[in-house]
Amino acid sequence: MSTDRGSDAVRAAGGLVWRPAAPGGVEVLIVHRPRYDDWTLPKGKAEPGETSADCARREVEEETGLRCALGAELPTVRYVDHRGRPKVVRYWAMAVEDGSFRVNDEVDEIRWLRLEQAAGQLTYRRDRAVLEGYLAST
Repeated sequence: MSTDRGSDAVRAAGGLVWRPAAPGGVEVLIVHRPRYDDWTLPKGKAEPGETSADCARREVEEETGLRCALGAELPTVRYVDHRGRPKVVRYWAMAVEDGSFRVNDEVDEIRWLRLEQAAGQLTYRRDRAVLEGYLAST
């Protein structure tokens, strides 16, 4: 498990939010961010002193309105953000406990999709690696 302490990278965290789907299997949630016109997993930057796990829970709730329980940690993603800064995003599988989506400043639409559908809808290859990590952990 990586803590990424001492790094100059932007620290962020998020979740692969899932729910049971009939007649079996699961659906995962992806979000549309109008600012970037992309489909991605809910995530965001950590606040000073905030743990990555707390950041993941907070960001998922802020972006989706859903309160979730943390499950297994999934693959960490590293990339250069749109400002040219290195960014490290830790992800967890997250089961929905309660709440409901509300359009907000960051997310204007969500979609619940089967894993294969989500992989085809996601804008970034790095998000598909998180899906693959989730599949391997189940």
